[in-house]
Parts: sequence; C-alpha cells; structure tokens
Amino acid sequence: MAYTTIDDPSAYFQTTLYTGNATDDTAITHGGNSDLQADWVWIKNRDVARDHILFDSVRGAGVGIKSNTVAGNASDSTQLQSFDSDGFTVGIENDANENTKKMVSWSWKESTTAGFDIVSFTGNAGTTQTVSHNLSAVPKVIIIKRLDQNANWCVYHESLGGADHNLFLNTTNPTQTDTAIFNNTLPTTSVFSLGNNADANGDGAPHIAYVFAEKQGFSKFNKFMGNGNANGTFVYTGFRPAWVMFTNTANGGHWQIYDTKIGASNVVNDHLKANSSGAEIVDDANEQIDILSNGFKCRGTSNNNNNHSGDTYVYLAFAESPFVTSTGVPTTAR
Repeated sequence: MAYTTIDDPSAYFQTTLYTGNATDDTAITHGGNSDLQADWVWIKNRDVARDHILFDSVRGAGVGIKSNTVAGNASDSTQLQSFDSDGFTVGIENDANENTKKMVSWSWKESTTAGFDIVSFTGNAGTTQTVSHNLSAVPKVIIIKRLDQNANWCVYHESLGGADHNLFLNTTNPTQTDTAIFNNTLPTTSVFSLGNNADANGDGAPHIAYVFAEKQGFSKFNKFMGNGNANGTFVYTGFRPAWVMFTNTANGGHWQIYDTKIGASNVVNDHLKANSSGAEIVDDANEQIDILSNGFKCRGTSNNNNNHSGDTYVYLAFAESPFVTSTGVPTTAR
C-alpha cells in the first residue's frame, strides 16, 4: 500500500492565487490546512506576458531570479518584500503585483522531511568540486543558477540516465550530453558534484541550487513516455498532485506547469510554461492533463509539449493529498 510519509502536504508546499493591486506592503496569505512560511516562492502574472520571478530565503526577500531568462540576481524591493508566517508580502512591481491582474504563487518549505534543500555555493570552474547538501538522501533533481551574470539554469534529473546528461530550465532544448556540468558523477546522500562548466560552477561566482529528494506520498520525480492518445499516458505518483511540471527530453519542448488551483477541475487545460514569460495558456486541447487521486494523465495528441508519441518526458510532482494516509485512509478523486 502506498502509505505516505507526510499526511498534510500543505505544510511543505502550497499554490496560492491572488489578484494584484499595485499596492506596497500587500500581504498574501496561504489557504492550506497548515501555516506555511516558505523558503522558496515562485510568482507568475497569469494575465499578461511577465517574467516568472523566484525568491528564496537564502538569498533573501527582494532578490529575484527569473526561470525564463538567463539573467542573474536582480535586487528589487518592490517585488517580494518578506517571507511571512503563512504567506509573503509583495510590493507594487508588475511581475509580483500588477493591478487587477490574476497572479499565482508556488511556495515550498525547505525541510529534510519534505526532501528539499536550498544550497548556496561559490564556483571554482577550472577544476571540479563537490557541494554538500542536507537531505540525508540521494537527490533526484538538482536545479542550479549562477547569480552574478547571464547563465543557463542547469537541471540534473535522475531519469535522464546519468550525470553526464542535463536540461536547461530556461530553454526548450532536449536533453544534452555534457560531462562538465555535473562532472559525470552521481549525487550522494551528502554531496553533489560539479565539473568545470561556467554556468554551473563559474570561477569565484555565487550560485544557488535547489535540491530535491523523493518522499513517498509527497513528491515524485520520474519519467514517462508519450503515446499520442487522448486517453493516455497515465503517470502514477502515489498521491493526488497539487503541482506538476514536465518537459520533452527527446525532441525538446516547453516546461509545462499545471496545478489544481489554476486547473480547478478535470480536464486541466490552463497552464503556464516555466521557460516562457507568456500569459497563462487557456483551453489548449493539445496540452491538457487530468489530475487524479494517484497521479496524472496526459491528454495531448499531437504536440511535443504534451504526450507526443514515443517521446520521453521527465517530471516533478508535489502532492495535494496522499493516495493513502499514514494511518491507511484513502484519498478521493477530484
């Protein structure tokens, strides 16, 4: 039985929708079962083309980076102003709080229990290095961003087939082979390895890494193969997802983001793309999914971004509710 290790996922991850008001010191409160003081907050304006902006408690509020660009750190006190006990505060800036616009935030708490660690380190390109993490488990996903200049977002995903393979979060590129990023060395329960690539390990440069280990009933990082059929592919996660992101590793494609707040009922058509500043995609039948009590099902038929026949996709998923609680109580379908 797929018993969970975390009965209330909202203690570690929440999606929050809000309407911007262009007013300084606007408090956004989460609505989950548990209070959540997040350590990583990802905000997107859903209505118009605006950058994704990501903040974390290691770099501090007011210092953002953008998943859809190569740009480094940008200090702006009018974006995210503080991490609060059950939410966060935003200022007047359009990416975070444009007047009358629909906004979404995704918030994670850094926790060994939830398998998430935020690691800052200084690069030393020209040689290799190992960087310590605090998960006490082998990471399945590592996302690295150099902060001092333009650089790609380097992504390690266990399902790519080795530490000589990577993706870039800010592009639609397929999997590439490069031993210089993760040094062709698999991560361990205490460290991950870096080669001499300037994006992932720039000499003397500050970097941030978001490091994830899988936790039963809360998170899943795996792969699936598209079948081009509107009734497939079903992907088992062992929980009802709150948030899913995936990309086509074979032919390339957007990093598709779906959640159960934007997509409040099946079939989920509305979604965003982590590598694009574009507004929310609405009612696209070629890029829709079902979110189920124990996984999700892609329903696209002809598109590289969703369920293209014969192509492999890798995904990250976080739970809304476990399939079976730690005491054996099953969840229900949406």
